[in-house]
Amino acid sequence: MSYGFDSISLIRDGKRWFPVMGEIHYSRVPNAFWADELLKMKAGGVDVVSAYTIWIHHEEIEGEYDWSGDRNLRRFVETASSCGMKVLLRIGPWCHGEVRNGGFPDWLLKKDFEPRTNDPRYLSEVGRWYRAVFSQVAGFVGSTIIGVQIENEFGHCGGIYEKEAGELHMRKLRDSARDAGFVVDLYTATGWGGAWTGGMIPVMGGYCDAPWDPRTTEIEPSGNYTFTFERNDHNIGSDHGFGYGITFDIKKFPYLTAELGGGLQVTKHRRTIATASDIAAVALVKMGSGCNLLGFYMYHGGTNPDGRLSTLQESTDTGSLNDLPVKNYDFRAPIREFGQVSDTMRELKLLSYFAGDFGGSLCALGTVIPDENPQNPADFSSLRHSFRSDGSKGYVFVNNYVRHQHLPRHDAVLSSPDGKTRLPALEIEDGDFFFLPFNMEFGGTPVRTATVTPFCAVGGKTVFYKRRNDGSRSSFFDCAGGEKPSDFLVLSRRNALNAWKAGGRLLITGDDAHAFGLPGGGIRIEGRRDASFLVFPDFDSCPDGWRRTGSVNMNEADDLPPVLFARYEKIGAPSSSAGTCEFVPFGGGRYGLDFSGELSRIGTGGISDAFVSLRYVGGSARLFSSACGKRHLLLDDFFMDERIPWEIGLKRFTGCGAELSSLELEIEPLTKDARIYIENPPSFPDSGMRRELLSVSVEYEWSFGIGAEKAR
Repeated sequence: MSYGFDSISLIRDGKRWFPVMGEIHYSRVPNAFWADELLKMKAGGVDVVSAYTIWIHHEEIEGEYDWSGDRNLRRFVETASSCGMKVLLRIGPWCHGEVRNGGFPDWLLKKDFEPRTNDPRYLSEVGRWYRAVFSQVAGFVGSTIIGVQIENEFGHCGGIYEKEAGELHMRKLRDSARDAGFVVDLYTATGWGGAWTGGMIPVMGGYCDAPWDPRTTEIEPSGNYTFTFERNDHNIGSDHGFGYGITFDIKKFPYLTAELGGGLQVTKHRRTIATASDIAAVALVKMGSGCNLLGFYMYHGGTNPDGRLSTLQESTDTGSLNDLPVKNYDFRAPIREFGQVSDTMRELKLLSYFAGDFGGSLCALGTVIPDENPQNPADFSSLRHSFRSDGSKGYVFVNNYVRHQHLPRHDAVLSSPDGKTRLPALEIEDGDFFFLPFNMEFGGTPVRTATVTPFCAVGGKTVFYKRRNDGSRSSFFDCAGGEKPSDFLVLSRRNALNAWKAGGRLLITGDDAHAFGLPGGGIRIEGRRDASFLVFPDFDSCPDGWRRTGSVNMNEADDLPPVLFARYEKIGAPSSSAGTCEFVPFGGGRYGLDFSGELSRIGTGGISDAFVSLRYVGGSARLFSSACGKRHLLLDDFFMDERIPWEIGLKRFTGCGAELSSLELEIEPLTKDARIYIENPPSFPDSGMRRELLSVSVEYEWSFGIGAEKAR
């Protein structure tokens, strides 16, 4: 395949392309699970994997490279290729990524030159690093690896702040990457906040909050919830005026993102809780503002590896502005630290599936933002809406959601930008965010207007979903000539959130389960309770190990033909198994724990993982193992809310029963007057201090395969 771009969008094999990109850091995820985790990302609608090559993870000691285990870059790229995914490699040399020194090894900072400058000695070291990275991925560059990002936030967060020298530096790095062997169709550079791009494709960002903000109070509403032609994140300077901090000509480049916050990593001083709606509303607004690539950072959380010389997290001890957990890089991402599929992933999937099946035509539609939209992010009275349209056809985008704010109800009657098509009257409630089509064609059927949102195409059907789970059943389409489309399927919103494309089918699972396709056409379904699913189209024959129990019409539209989904239940599925775990108080915020019994059940009767939930109150919690007489830190967590447990997956410790039999939990005190922003502070006794373990519980996850039979 060939890749390129123009001022509107990326282009793949000569056609407009709207990809969804998700960040995962291979060196923060156990390599034994890379395939499953990438396939989960793919099931979420991600088709391009972005990943940092973090220098300090590979060359902590000068001249001693480590490409083994979880640091095996070649194996990671091979795995992505086998999963049918493309890779955009972010090769640094500086990455930030909440890593020690922004990813620079300590030894580099001790050299007698200034990093991130045009000093030839520094550029020589970077060239050596680039060649080392290329040596690991030779043979995949230009095929699986379709692009590379050079540096990160250069001129915005460190580096050179003078334009000519800064742009020269970025061009030198790109040329060095090419010389090393990275000859690709797409070179990108972060473009926000005054960063230099060196003529490469700028990629932008947008977060729902700012955990790096030094304030320990609620901050002003994010501008990322407003429709705007401004590509800069309002949290990083665009409030100074349109285009402030933009160093490239936006008329020459498409609007692409690489860092829409898929979540938020907590910092020691700012414990923000990113919800699914917080994240998805920002993504919808960016799409409605003209964005033609949704790139999420992070899409998959992780765990920092152990260093040989030091811990590897960002900290104020090494000159950074924030303190991060030593191990935890969960990020409240769509897929969490231990592979848990979150509600955020379900919400983003509503946009990702649409982009995958209909994004090419969306790319060609311009952006129209009516003047009545708020210019001030704190203006909650005006209706926030935009159009992706050529004037007569397209989509209307509406956002009535702002994190931590209440917005008024609107009764809106809107018309297409050319004024010729009146859209259905809309009742827009506080918290609503959605988009609807007008004068668009789906599966050969022209749709004048619709009150449901297009989702995906599968089995010869165009699938839509309702805005709310209100139980209403009616006619949702006004089609040209009054036609009643026979190939449309309307799902409830809840069913759309639980719908997964896999193996050429659409599966609907329970709220606690998910499904993903396997190479070769098989399907895997995982969950914690109900081991059943609905599927369309049906299988030719019942898959081994499953029982077909009937069929259900899932079409919510009364005036459209029924669409029957077959229902299957797992034969011999494990019964719901959850309960509490014992813990022993040692005093002083210390507790003894033993998870070896829970670990022993993994791999029996279809159980694939055990998730332990620790509910506690304190500043932070650290879990130590004392196996073999050596005490070392396994995991840690920053407290956010006593209603949100710290969840730990035990699967990664398979074969390490001894390590989980002698655990010690340490809870750091949390004081009422601590300079920490906590969204929902706990209550405090008269002493003004708390550190206590409230409960320990466990829930098991099952995992079963489904054969690769042909669809009817």
